[in-house]
Amino acid sequence: MSYSKKERKIAFLLITPTLIAMVIFIYGFIGFTGYSSLSNWNTLKIDLSFVGLKNYINLFKNQRFLIGMRNTFTFTTLFLLSAILLGFFLAVLLDQNIKGESLFRNIYLFPMALSYIVTGVVWRWLLSPGTQVTGPLGVNMLLEMVGLGFLKSGWFTDPKIGIKAVVIAATWQTAGYIMALYLAGIRAIPIELREAARVDGASEFQIYLRIIIPLLSPITLSAVIILGHISLKIFDLVWSMTGPGTGFSTDVPALFMYDTTFRGNRFAQGASIAMVLLTLVAVLVVPYLIMSNKREVQR
Repeated sequence: MSYSKKERKIAFLLITPTLIAMVIFIYGFIGFTGYSSLSNWNTLKIDLSFVGLKNYINLFKNQRFLIGMRNTFTFTTLFLLSAILLGFFLAVLLDQNIKGESLFRNIYLFPMALSYIVTGVVWRWLLSPGTQVTGPLGVNMLLEMVGLGFLKSGWFTDPKIGIKAVVIAATWQTAGYIMALYLAGIRAIPIELREAARVDGASEFQIYLRIIIPLLSPITLSAVIILGHISLKIFDLVWSMTGPGTGFSTDVPALFMYDTTFRGNRFAQGASIAMVLLTLVAVLVVPYLIMSNKREVQR
């Protein structure tokens, strides 16, 4: 189908405002943030004098930032594993044509309708360890009621657990979404493949291991990219659930950036943290986008 010059001009005019807004409010602000990170603007008074990589050097000498980066990588690793495994497990269960599948599917997806702020507040209540006055609360109370009191924990108040408690809340919210991705992928696999494997004597476990899981690899990659970029820049869940935590045990770079920029008025230092986060996300997302574009061209 060919389009006339007039139609092309109209189409270009329609998208021009969006393009201008993107250039200004996305790439323009990214550029300004990048330049600010190389400046001396660390007070309320604007000072954009160039200081090079000084802010980045100071940043990687900052103990809180290093702890936050370690927490981020711990959170990302555990979050990816738990959300993907749980999401796949739920998808396999729903693929067994159980009664009330639509009800269970909606229940599993419901957490995605909540914001991370709401999730953080709810799980802060649930994982509250309690005090000597109140006794155990939330999950600890439940464990005590069923005779598993030895499993009680300080959860996010315990520096040894710290960020792992946040992983529980994040997994609860996103596992349903991953379940939906995998379930759609499983249902898209031709039933003839499974039938042929059964005729050849393959068990259900072998069918999933040798056929379904390999065919779901593009969905797994997409899930890794989606969850990875969420985890690298996580802020609202940590902010509402734990804050920096005891000994910065639940601190993350985004939280440090907020404190540095808007509480400490160290704008250049905050911008350098933002650029580090942008780089981490770009390292994860850009190769995926390049790969996706190559696939589209090949098609």
